[in-house]
Amino acid sequence: MSTFQPVFCLYRVLTLTLFTLHPLANASQILVVDPSGEGTHRTLSEAIASLPMFCYERTVIYLKNGTYEEKIRIDQDFITLRGESREGVRIIGNLPRQKWIDAPDAIGPAVVNLFGDDIIIENLTIENTQPDTSVHAFAVYGQGTRTLIQNANLWSRGGDTVSLWNYKNGMYYHANCDFRGAVDFVCPRGWCYITSSTFHCVRTTAAVWHAGGYDASQKLVVHNSSFDGDVPFELGRHHYDAQFYFIGCNFSEKVMDRPIYRVRYEDPSKNRPDNWGDRVYFHASQSEHLTWTSDNLRERTPSVEAHEISASWTFDGKWDPEKTIPPQVISIQQHGADKIDLVFDETITVRGHPELRKDGRVLRYVQGAGSNQLRFVGDLPDHPEQENFADWNVHHGELVGNTATRMERKFAP
Repeated sequence: MSTFQPVFCLYRVLTLTLFTLHPLANASQILVVDPSGEGTHRTLSEAIASLPMFCYERTVIYLKNGTYEEKIRIDQDFITLRGESREGVRIIGNLPRQKWIDAPDAIGPAVVNLFGDDIIIENLTIENTQPDTSVHAFAVYGQGTRTLIQNANLWSRGGDTVSLWNYKNGMYYHANCDFRGAVDFVCPRGWCYITSSTFHCVRTTAAVWHAGGYDASQKLVVHNSSFDGDVPFELGRHHYDAQFYFIGCNFSEKVMDRPIYRVRYEDPSKNRPDNWGDRVYFHASQSEHLTWTSDNLRERTPSVEAHEISASWTFDGKWDPEKTIPPQVISIQQHGADKIDLVFDETITVRGHPELRKDGRVLRYVQGAGSNQLRFVGDLPDHPEQENFADWNVHHGELVGNTATRMERKFAP
């Protein structure tokens, strides 16, 4: 596992997004890619190129079924890429990593390259189709944070299939995914939570890898997932300080009887610092031949109970991709007799032309989309500072939280 510096360019680069399609969404927030020509674009690259340099609201790119042999880069924030069906939408490319190293471009080394924050990818397949199991071949590479991938196939026959490498503050969430590859084919740097997923190793190498040397709390948590392979393989390894948790996982007989280990070199100058020692924990994991997967959470300092290990716990409370609570109003600012600003706890995507209504009063949205402060005009309540605006009904539009979460969260639904 090695690090490289991607090449950057000043021209507009690629972007992706998908949220639940809604008839009231602004046209600029929804792009439909259809190879038959029935959508707004025929190719994913065309859709991405049409986006502005900066996205302050969540943009939706909906991919109709088809095979997209394209290499893409996502620089913007708040992008959701959603396929019509998991098996029917395939984004593919034959891209051994060495090919990119020999002739680097501004897009990146993977089929899908992620550089924005709060990106959601779901309901599709991303595959690096190069056939060699002895090389590195990224399906997904990333440097952003709060990356959420769910209901997806992430495949390669090479190493480093999913390489999300923001080593300082990267946070990644994967649910109901199928990972396939050779050495270190899931290899996050930073914080990562994976649940209800399958891992399939195609070579006698380590399946998972973690780097958590920048912050002692960085960790990889794998929950309720299974490991299998074409041949016997090692469960995992690491070169840097790392922290692994396997909670309720199943390990087939193809998992070799070798505990997760630290890679060390004969040349000591190549070895990374060992600040925090071995930190590999298991709970309620199923295997008939591995003695080292027995429960040991109580050996952790401080100890932690299995039921406490969640996505929010993994990310130290900085991000909860599983939360369902809508955006919350945290303060109110009145401007004269008919204007009011609602300040939210996150930035907001505005769809349509929202009105807030209660007891015959109507407040019309006028500005602030993409920020956490939205202005409304109309018939204010007698004491706005005491009003609970979550009790008001939203008409003619929607106010949606921007932060990446598994479910779309609407204000005052």
